[in-house]
Parts: sequence; structure tokens; C-alpha cells
Amino acid sequence: MDTLADFSKRLVDVEGAGKTVYVAGSGPAVVLMPEMPGISPDVVRFARWIRDAGFTVHLPSLFGVDGAFPTAADGEKVARRACVSAEFRAFAGGGTSPVVSWLRGLARKAFEECGGPGVGAIGLCFTGNFALSMTLEPAVIAPVVNHPSLPLDDPGGLEIGEADAVAIRERVERDGLKVLAYRFDNDRWCTGQRFAAYRALLGEAFDGRVIPGEVANLEPPPFFRDVVACPHSVVTAHLVDEEGHPTVRARDEILAFLADRLS
Repeated sequence: MDTLADFSKRLVDVEGAGKTVYVAGSGPAVVLMPEMPGISPDVVRFARWIRDAGFTVHLPSLFGVDGAFPTAADGEKVARRACVSAEFRAFAGGGTSPVVSWLRGLARKAFEECGGPGVGAIGLCFTGNFALSMTLEPAVIAPVVNHPSLPLDDPGGLEIGEADAVAIRERVERDGLKVLAYRFDNDRWCTGQRFAAYRALLGEAFDGRVIPGEVANLEPPPFFRDVVACPHSVVTAHLVDEEGHPTVRARDEILAFLADRLS
């Protein structure tokens, strides 16, 4: 269990909806969204790396038990609740998840507080695509889409409504945004079809990088071992924290991308 004692815990209100957000660091703001099934110690470790690289990391609590590695069964319960929640659109045809509107508001508030040229947004797994959808907030200028898993029932689909997709493409082209993305080559939740769909939408602005699944951490937490059951989380559960390892290089590339776009 990670108590997140080195983060300040805030209740952030956006248009009448309040959510817990853990904040640490100084410098330009980066919104790091948790992966399913919540803010695990691995997600917190990644948040600390972002903080230590010179950013103010904002880690919103969207589901699960903050700071915990749940059992596979408990993690599956969290996932099922999220799939039927009004805040998320887990399946094809649902369009953009409503929670993204709240996340855009968080990015706007973080930008007002931290300043700089703009805000970074990093999505992981269930929240992977949210980082791209957040670019409809003008403050967001550095989106990182990590192993996006939605929609769960369409491996070549994007969790974006049609109108939002058009607006996102226009924003990316107009402002010269780059979208950094990662997946393992044998990830059954984030497939090559999905990356192809992003490339079709965004063209050369989409920088999708693929890592061999054979290098993934072989002993991830229970939810990832038993429910995800394949290499998936490049910079969290399946990261191997060894110098020069491909997953550590991916982490460092993300931090360099943030530094380049937000400096």
C-alpha cells in the first residue's frame, strides 16, 4: 500500500463535480490519469518520476482504491463498475467518455495555477485515449496515449465521438501538436488495429511506438497477471526498472517529450 504521503490531497471542483486529486512537484502541470483498476503503487511511482523531472503532477482519483494493489477479483469488480458508470464509455458506439469534460476542467485549473506554455496529459489503459480527447482544452499541448484499451469490444475502434474526432484533428493540425503513444506488440487490449486508427485520424502527428512484449515484466500485480493476462502497461505494471531496459527508455522518452513541449 502506498499512502501518497508526499502528495497534497485536494478536492477539485469542476462545474459542481468534485473529485480527489493528488498533487506534487513544481513547474508546468502534467495530468496523469490512472489505469484500471486505480491509482496503484506503480502509477504512483510513475507520478513521482514525472514530479522529479521538474513538473507539477496532478493525479486524479477516478476509480478503485487509491494506493492499493487490489486482488484480481477486487480489480475485476472495479473494472465492471467503471464499465457501467455514466462517466465512462467502455464499448463501441458510446463516443467520448463524459469524465473527459471534468478532466479538461482539471487541466484548465492546473494551467492557471502552474503557468508555463501549457499542460501535459498522460492516459493509461482505460484512460489512455482521454489524453487525446483532453486536447479540446486549449491548455493541453502535450498528450501521451499509453496502451489505450477502449472501446473494449472493438480492437480497431477509438473512444471518441464523431464531432470530437473532427475537432481533435483540427486542433492537432492547427496548433502543430504531437501525440506520443506506446503499446506492446502482443497486447490484446491495445492492438495494432487501434494504432492504425489513430494514424488514420491524426496522420504524421501520431507517434505510435511499439515495444516487444517479450521484454515485459513477467511478475506484474495480480490484476495484470490474471485479468489483463498479457503484456500491457508499458510504464507501470509491466515496466522493468533496470537501466537501458526498453520500458525504462519509454519512460524517459515520455519525460523528454514533456520537457520539450512544456519548456
